Amino acid sequence: MTGTTPRRRPSPAVYRRRRLVLLIGLLVIAGIVWLLIAQPWAVAATDSSDKPDPGQQQNTAESLPVPSGQATTGGTETGAVEGAVVEGATPTPGATPSALPCVASEITVEAVTSADTYAGDQNPQFSISLTNNGADCTLNVGTTAQSFTVTSGDDVWWRSTDCQSEPSDMVVLIAAGQTVSSAAPLTWDRTRSAVGTCADGNRPLAPGGGASYHLSVEIGGIASTEPKQFLLY
Repeated sequence: MTGTTPRRRPSPAVYRRRRLVLLIGLLVIAGIVWLLIAQPWAVAATDSSDKPDPGQQQNTAESLPVPSGQATTGGTETGAVEGAVVEGATPTPGATPSALPCVASEITVEAVTSADTYAGDQNPQFSISLTNNGADCTLNVGTTAQSFTVTSGDDVWWRSTDCQSEPSDMVVLIAAGQTVSSAAPLTWDRTRSAVGTCADGNRPLAPGGGASYHLSVEIGGIASTEPKQFLLY
């Protein structure tokens, strides 16, 4: 039409700027969508909460250490002291449990023998089983706090503490409902023990022939509920 000014087409530079603006807008929208889906802040919060506070780390009981002692004539050397190494994380050395001490009435201690009868060439092996029937609590389960005693009638034949070497403490957390047992059994060489006779190769042998003996144990000041009977042949 006469008198109408024709519209000028945008220059290539204008087209390039428009495309750049559109591309930036798409990138911003994609970034927002990714943040809503991935939620990286949630992962960071989880990682932070999963890390234990160094001041709250605790030794958790997994098994009981085994008292060490001297081998005697005719017997098998007892197991060396072992740390808690059964089912779960190994206790952190030096960590301090924060739960309250265990209450004796809520702890069940059981004397355990590897068999009910032993032939003449077999040495009995003993263990301790401990069950926490209450809330989480702490207990000294170290070798200083353990004792194994073998009796026949009123006669005390053997005590693990008579010849125990290098006893040590181990205060650990016993979880509610947890049962903990000795990491390895303690072997009795079937001789009469007494302080001062640990290196004596002529200690009297316990009579066999079906003689009845009883094992009683104690740990952390808590005695077994009842002795475990076994027979020697």
